[in-house]
Amino acid sequence: MWRLKCSTGGDPRLQSLNDFRGRQIWEYDEHAGSKSERDAVDSARKYFWENRFQHKHSSDELLRLQRAREHANEPNVASKYPTPAADTANSTEYVSGPGLDAALRRGVGFYSTLQDIDGHWPGDYGGPMFLMPGLIITLYVSGHLDQVLSKQHKVEMIRYLFAHQNEDGGFGLHIEGHSTMFGSVLSYVSLRLLGVDKDIPQAELARQWILHHGGAIGIPSWGKFWLSVLGVHDWDGINPMPPEMWLLPYKNNPLHPGRYWCHCRMVYLPMSYVYGIRGTGKSTELTEEIKNEIYIKDYDLIDWNVVRNHCAQEDLYYPHPLLQDIVWWACYKVSNF
Repeated sequence: MWRLKCSTGGDPRLQSLNDFRGRQIWEYDEHAGSKSERDAVDSARKYFWENRFQHKHSSDELLRLQRAREHANEPNVASKYPTPAADTANSTEYVSGPGLDAALRRGVGFYSTLQDIDGHWPGDYGGPMFLMPGLIITLYVSGHLDQVLSKQHKVEMIRYLFAHQNEDGGFGLHIEGHSTMFGSVLSYVSLRLLGVDKDIPQAELARQWILHHGGAIGIPSWGKFWLSVLGVHDWDGINPMPPEMWLLPYKNNPLHPGRYWCHCRMVYLPMSYVYGIRGTGKSTELTEEIKNEIYIKDYDLIDWNVVRNHCAQEDLYYPHPLLQDIVWWACYKVSNF
């Protein structure tokens, strides 16, 4: 059973300047929880699964169940104030006096049970479907997937991905988004690296979505990068991210990468380094299988120069300006010398 732990290091190699306040981790303990607690978790999971297409968010239900157990013996602030009657709860009339006071106190009482002892409110940082795949690919190519991720971690990652698979079989940029090549390919590849068989129904459905929409050649640039690191996409199929750009003068240079928006800047700095060394994981039997699963054409027959600027229609939020393509073409030619 999983339990949330806050404000703890958990490892002698970790250091903190604030005694780990605000840090939160989930820890698995196979012996934790009574039968009723485990049944409550299973019930919450079942309810979410059955309603996943209508309600995409988990609402931190497992956290709330744990907090309710931890505060079970404490005076319940909310119980002191009765729930408003049905006719007043749905009323559009202004509420004042005791009714308003009771409602506010019930709200405060509820949220106080979710607050951690160090003062912060823990919560799920979820939504984007392109963050976890980067971790999984990095662990796989570095050879540490099984050392870092326990069996239980893998089970929960697989559960999470399947829970946010859209009805058409694809995956979105985020959990509420329409299916995109970016989300679908990275999620499918992640599932395969986590040990999911390609022939199970959910994997087949995801693969059909990818192939029906043109295959993985249509994945946007960040996806091309991760696939190249894994070794299932050619570096020639990516528009250049030359690390030399960072060596240009910063002063009076509006094109210096250091002037990018903070998130782009912090992403493209390591990306440009990996691009510069063409960092690629070793070929394995699994990566060779993935090559044959996510492309329509035979991998060896793909024209990677054409692939550079290709983006699936579902992912194309704004077409490339001609000037941008010219600059990329020039950088591509120069980088090959």
